[in-house]
Amino acid sequence: MGKPKHMTNKQNPFAKKKRHNKAKSTEERPARREKPYESIVPENESFEAYYKHQRVCEESEWPQFMEHLRRTLPVTFRITGSKAQAKLLLKITKESFFTEYLRAAGELRKQTEEATDHLPVEPPHSLGWYPNELAWQLELSRKDIRRSESLFKLHNFLISETNSGNISRQEAVSMIPPLVLDVQSHHRVLDMCAAPGSKTAQLIEALHGAVPEGPSTRSPSGFVMANDVDNNRCYMLVHQAKRLNSPCFMVTNEDSASFPTLEVTLPDGTVGPLLYDRVLCDVPCSGDGTMRKNPDIWTKWSLNQANNLHGLQHRIVKRGAELLAVGGKLVYSTCSLNPIENEAVLHRLLKQSEGALEIVDCADLLPTLRYRKGMTYWEPATKDLKYYKSFAEVPENQRTVVRPDMFPPASEEEATEKYHLDRCLRILPHHQNTGGFFIALLEKKKTLPWETVADSECEVTTTPKSEGSAPPAPKKARFMRGFKEDPFVFFDQNEEVFASINRFYELDKDFDPRNFLTRCRVGKKKNIYFCTGTVRDVVERNEKRVKFINLGVKTFVRCDNRNMQCEFRLASEGLTNVNGFIGQRRRVTVEPDDLIKLLSCTDPTRPPEISSLAEKTQQNLKDFDSGCCILECQLEDLPLATVGWKGTLSLRAYVDQHDTVHLLRLLGGDVSKFEKNKFQDKLQLEDTADGAAPTEEQPDEVDTVSNDE
Repeated sequence: MGKPKHMTNKQNPFAKKKRHNKAKSTEERPARREKPYESIVPENESFEAYYKHQRVCEESEWPQFMEHLRRTLPVTFRITGSKAQAKLLLKITKESFFTEYLRAAGELRKQTEEATDHLPVEPPHSLGWYPNELAWQLELSRKDIRRSESLFKLHNFLISETNSGNISRQEAVSMIPPLVLDVQSHHRVLDMCAAPGSKTAQLIEALHGAVPEGPSTRSPSGFVMANDVDNNRCYMLVHQAKRLNSPCFMVTNEDSASFPTLEVTLPDGTVGPLLYDRVLCDVPCSGDGTMRKNPDIWTKWSLNQANNLHGLQHRIVKRGAELLAVGGKLVYSTCSLNPIENEAVLHRLLKQSEGALEIVDCADLLPTLRYRKGMTYWEPATKDLKYYKSFAEVPENQRTVVRPDMFPPASEEEATEKYHLDRCLRILPHHQNTGGFFIALLEKKKTLPWETVADSECEVTTTPKSEGSAPPAPKKARFMRGFKEDPFVFFDQNEEVFASINRFYELDKDFDPRNFLTRCRVGKKKNIYFCTGTVRDVVERNEKRVKFINLGVKTFVRCDNRNMQCEFRLASEGLTNVNGFIGQRRRVTVEPDDLIKLLSCTDPTRPPEISSLAEKTQQNLKDFDSGCCILECQLEDLPLATVGWKGTLSLRAYVDQHDTVHLLRLLGGDVSKFEKNKFQDKLQLEDTADGAAPTEEQPDEVDTVSNDE
């Protein structure tokens, strides 16, 4: 046979399609929509009929319930409780921003139809059930704050402090599940469906919150493992949690319903299954409690969603219960109002557990929170709203939709006295102007009936092979989700790079170099990350069982420069974790005014000269070797520390813009040069278009070494 005929470009169907698309794109496109998008009408007859039938709230409360569902959601945020600066930041927030908020919100109200109500602007109020006044609610919506020029400073404050990890903008009801879990610093915590990560961040805060902060702070002995089945959402999760710079945190990418049992070194030195002290199951749901922020649900709501999700939700919480240690606690939560996704799932699990699991009353952990007790009776239905009181009533053609496990207990007494479904918390929008949410706290009293010592799911150590026995069948290759990650390469005891770091920074003798890791096996190490020994043990023993996406905090960065005694400088994000291990040789105390001067310098090529600093600071820098250092400053009773660089004649701070603004705010410095008024920027652009000269922008980050170093 001769050579196959080469396909020309004109014959190639893929090239033909490409040519067609190109020709189509050059055609005259129709004009953009002349009319704006129509607003979604917040009405759905099936939704109202279903929840009225289920008596999701008292009949007298129904108009109020529906009225709140149709309103936009107010802004809520919390100040990170695990940081020593939280009290000072709270004070600054009250004094500097809430007063301005009241004035600006009053002006905004006058410009709207609400002005006819002549109602006073409601001041910001703390959420009474959240500890230490660290969570706040503003009655304006996010859109109001974003679009009001008079509130641009508040908007900038929320963005900047969120990016620096000192504030989290989070819906009020979403803060409750991590709160009732009562995480302590030694707990091993699993967040099974973690993305996008606001609750995960709260779990990390709780883990670190029990450890007193200071120069000698050590990391918690526990950890938070956050998992999500969606590979792309895992990276959202990394971005959310990265702000907190925790060395006790891991992200995994697995199916929660079949999350593998991992192995870990036990306190007695043996290896055994990893069981968790706390498990959060915030499962996928129909989300009809989020209508206030996701108005699309009004048009898409269908009962089929809840019926279809019931099985998945049960599988996830069941697997969570299996991974929970006896005596541990699990929170099951959804942002759905539907009992099929809430009480029905728990009733099914509790029946199977035969007393091994029990719903615990957690209302006393949330003082002042208004809620409705869990439902003890409901009627499953099909999407056309045909209700059934028992499975016997369900026609044959609907038995794959409405299943036996969806029905409530036989009597109200059984529901309350045996299964304690009334201990669940149902939070409705009109209770305290929030979204809708469901929370239940479960405690594992004993081993589950189907769990045994020899259970293959819990047995992670290999069994010795007896003589003459057949070799085990080869295991099927594990399905790998998403992208292949770079390896996690931990240091060994004799790591060459560690020797120079140890010598220059005089690390504490208790520091274990094996807790450092890089993401490359060959070539120069550019970034060095730090994690705790517990996290290292979990990763090293289970890299083939589970896909790790991210762990460790960047702590050292290669900084090749002349006259360097050490090739690596400290990274500001990792300072908190290793600060307690670094010796006095690389520490310098600076006066608060000097730190303000260093932070206010936005030209990386011209850092402040040492001769321009206070005499006391100059004395502290006398005979101080050039290179990376820790700048320490005492602000009344609050110690501050940041990464700096001492040059031949100059001193500078190694801080990104968001942390710079945060530190300046704490120190009482001027942050106006970092403030961005997008409304003025818009006017300047219009002026520029008319011939005016544009203004010079400030750089976003200051992270280079000046020439004299």
